[in-house]
Amino acid sequence: MAERKKRSLKNVNMKPGDFMLVILTLALVIFGVIMVFSASYYHSINEYGDQYHYLKRDVIWAGSGLVIMLFLATVDYRIYEKLAKPIMIVSIIMLVLIFTPLGVTRNNATRWIGVWKITFMPGEFAKIAAIIFVAWYLSRDKDRIRSFKEGVLPLVTLCLVYAGLIIKQPNLSTALTVCGIIVGMMFVAGLQWRYIAGIIGAGVAGVLTLVFMAPESEWMKRITSFLDPFADKLGDGYQVVQGLLALGTGGLFGTGLGRGIQKNLYLPEPQNDFILSIIGEELGYIGIMALMIVYLLLIWRGIHISVNASDTFGSLLAAGITIMIALQVLMNIAVVTSSMPPTGVTLPFISYGGNALWLFMGSIGILLNISRHAPR
Repeated sequence: MAERKKRSLKNVNMKPGDFMLVILTLALVIFGVIMVFSASYYHSINEYGDQYHYLKRDVIWAGSGLVIMLFLATVDYRIYEKLAKPIMIVSIIMLVLIFTPLGVTRNNATRWIGVWKITFMPGEFAKIAAIIFVAWYLSRDKDRIRSFKEGVLPLVTLCLVYAGLIIKQPNLSTALTVCGIIVGMMFVAGLQWRYIAGIIGAGVAGVLTLVFMAPESEWMKRITSFLDPFADKLGDGYQVVQGLLALGTGGLFGTGLGRGIQKNLYLPEPQNDFILSIIGEELGYIGIMALMIVYLLLIWRGIHISVNASDTFGSLLAAGITIMIALQVLMNIAVVTSSMPPTGVTLPFISYGGNALWLFMGSIGILLNISRHAPR
């Protein structure tokens, strides 16, 4: 009798999922494919002799990402509770494997694991692994976050482990994102403000120490170029300057889709981190504002799902995914507008790159499943 009642309640509580979240995600992905093609057109011809090189790959990644999203939307999110510790351990092992012969180096950074012709970024997997583990850890005891020894210290240690392995690649943007996600989830769980201030202060001090210990380091050059990119507009500040010129050229309404100038081999790899500059140049301030509204709606739906989740684990899991998306949007805007040093952070669902696209679309699939289990 009890089993029948439980099964009946499960059927009643199941919902179709957040339809608006699906529409917003598909809109961003389709828009991203269009803008990747527009931004990469000349770069694709120059590098590969095929104007559709990046477009074809991006379409394949978007299509496979859709399959991942729909599949994870059907997988009960509560299964991740049982897998939280193994997933976290695997993510750390994968970060360590980067420093073995399996590591692939590009542009003076070793951020990939390569097997045959397939490359994978463990840093992207570390984001979702951290979200699942922290959600599981904090949901086991709602008062744990109020204890420094049992709540704050273990998660700060986890931050240091992830940050140390990721910064060594070097990849400061991903390290900041992972740590920001963990601290953000701790705040949602009820972390006291004094601990938040202490963690942020320690993080800032750590980053500054790393930078100023090596005055000639790549990070120091990026900070210098951020403070005054036009001081070395043909050197370290070149990419930021070209991005700002693209935004300035676009003005209010833009030059028109496909008519941008900076993508014509002026802005390095415009389909990646600085794709927002091309969007601003071709679609103008109006286009960027429309894109930001879509992001805000997506974040709002994530918050809505987190607040209405059926349990603490689902609530924290949805919060972590929403924080990840919001952080990357804010950081990408800050980099493109020269409000923070260039860090290589991608624009969610828009920038070219299969690993990041799979991560975000898969995360949306998890959000959809959480929304399906929410009480009516």
